[in-house]
Amino acid sequence: MKRFLLFFLTLSAALCSANEYKETLHGAWSQSFEMSEILYHEKTEHQDLIIFQNPIFGRVLALDGVIQLTELDEYIYHEMITHIPVLTHGNIHKVLVIGGGDGGTIRELIKHPGIMHITLAELDEGVIEFSKKYLPTLSNGAFNSPKLHIKIGDAAEFVKKTDEKFDLIICDSTDPIGPGSVLFQEEFYKNCQKCLNEQGIFVSQAGVPFVQYLHDDQEPYSKLKTAFKHVTFYQAAVPTYVGGPMVFTFASNVPMQYEMSYRTIKKRMQYFMGDCKYYNSKIHRASFILPEYLNKMLYKKDDK
Repeated sequence: MKRFLLFFLTLSAALCSANEYKETLHGAWSQSFEMSEILYHEKTEHQDLIIFQNPIFGRVLALDGVIQLTELDEYIYHEMITHIPVLTHGNIHKVLVIGGGDGGTIRELIKHPGIMHITLAELDEGVIEFSKKYLPTLSNGAFNSPKLHIKIGDAAEFVKKTDEKFDLIICDSTDPIGPGSVLFQEEFYKNCQKCLNEQGIFVSQAGVPFVQYLHDDQEPYSKLKTAFKHVTFYQAAVPTYVGGPMVFTFASNVPMQYEMSYRTIKKRMQYFMGDCKYYNSKIHRASFILPEYLNKMLYKKDDK
């Protein structure tokens, strides 16, 4: 109860400063952003949304006291959460995106002409609407794609009840607190696996382990292994997500060839409708190579 109260007290403090936004994700350590202008602030049915201007990072989006993205470096996260699984698989046609209401993941997915159908399952319609208005560069018109089908509601319930099958599920969620906590549980992973085709892939953001995986129950590997035969991780350096490299989960019921040749990756990349600022064929291969502390932290005692 004390931690619950502390969270909301610190959240209130983060939002009441006239020119500073203090992130409250970590109780004993935080980062702060200068707010040169508050562009939008509203408490919706589900969460507290704010977007403000920062002199360095441009427009910054935060939910419930936690920074979600900035204009300056969002492309790193969105390119890595999409192109790694799409190009590893090589034959993705139908995708489910869970969360991702800002449109960045959709923007990257439609660069692949082979993807014909994208379902966006977003809890809060307000995220989509204000992202269109205040963060138009994130979606870059992607919300107008005829390939996109939006479902507003609880994504955990959607994967539990739907009979649809997908080649790829991208869980572009918030951190495992508040409404997003259900998206980091065994039941959710099992329901996602049920919704995948035989060669299907599940990916999700797994935070910054160096500062977030302080207790055994916070690591996702053991939970993912209840649903998928093959689970691994890859990394990217996103300046906004401080505390070390950000990690993404990569899970499937078939072994994937992570160490594809540069030639194979480049061949698949030639069909891109657009370009990348971070992702390339060498980053693709290197991202699966983790420092030893992450191997021990993520895989625990189990073999990779």
